[in-house]
Amino acid sequence: MISRRATRVISVGDVLIGGSNPITVQSMCNTFTSDVKKTLSQISELRAAGCEIIRVAVPDMAAAEALPEICKQSPLPVVADIHFDYRLALLSAKAGVAKIRINPGNIGTRDRVKAVADACKERNIPIRIGVNSGSVDKHLLETHSLIDTMIKSALDQIAMLEELDFNDIALSIKSSSVADTVSAYRKISQSTNVPLHIGVTETGTVYNGVIKSAMGIGSLLLDGIGDTIRVSLTANPLEEIRAGLSILKTAGVRSGGINLISCPTCGRTKIDVISLAEKAEELFQDIKKPLTIAIMGCAVNGPGEARFADAGIAGGDGMGVIFLKGEIVDRAPENELLPRLLKLINSMGEA
Repeated sequence: MISRRATRVISVGDVLIGGSNPITVQSMCNTFTSDVKKTLSQISELRAAGCEIIRVAVPDMAAAEALPEICKQSPLPVVADIHFDYRLALLSAKAGVAKIRINPGNIGTRDRVKAVADACKERNIPIRIGVNSGSVDKHLLETHSLIDTMIKSALDQIAMLEELDFNDIALSIKSSSVADTVSAYRKISQSTNVPLHIGVTETGTVYNGVIKSAMGIGSLLLDGIGDTIRVSLTANPLEEIRAGLSILKTAGVRSGGINLISCPTCGRTKIDVISLAEKAEELFQDIKKPLTIAIMGCAVNGPGEARFADAGIAGGDGMGVIFLKGEIVDRAPENELLPRLLKLINSMGEA
């Protein structure tokens, strides 16, 4: 059982972050925020996939002016992502966002930070300090390592907000380097109790991005670090949610849904396990029951090695068996294995 780091709790709309609350999954819309219809449509899609908090970019007045309607209709708490112009943060607060994300490297002077903090405090809106390795103080880098510069930037910003009597704070401290990201989060987790939004930034497309994110986020989760996550991918944001939920389940900090296992195939395999596993992943992705399902290639890896699985299939020569907890309950041609398995899974909730 993982022992989570103790943190203070903040409320992002009706979602609680920190303390012993569930670790949440976030994403960010890639629509133009000024396009209310497309943005709301994407938010609804992401919610259906399991997203719990959504961030939108607010780069200009057109985006800020769209926020009141987006916040009003969004099924998820909306986070406004602010860079450079603190006035956009003030407009976002008035629009009804559930959280504001600012970057200490570009938001401006203490007076501007105070204006944002005052507006947020008045409306019970938390602020996420988003430190990024690409936008830290260049002068600090002359005397500090990159990791120490990121940490100092974060702690200085936390201290400033707390001096301004603002305590509803979350923090992210990300780099595109997995090693630097993990080191920065581990070090800063010893210096503050603010809830941590964890992730690796700029990870790339799905294949490499998921691997980097799983290594970085997974390492931190196993250390008990992290209160909310985002898997940042150069891809459809739906992929971020699928990957994020999978990382949480794999780390053992989240349950629910199908845990799909499948064998790597070998010369004993006489059915198309690769195709079956890919189809099963798509076919079962929306099932919410906490079940382990096995897609195995032969009798060795089937009811024997996978006997702990709640249900599964194992191949023969163009045929296969369906089993429950290692006990064979049905036999079928290869093309009927998945439909029969799905029917069996759906009936398990009624048993």
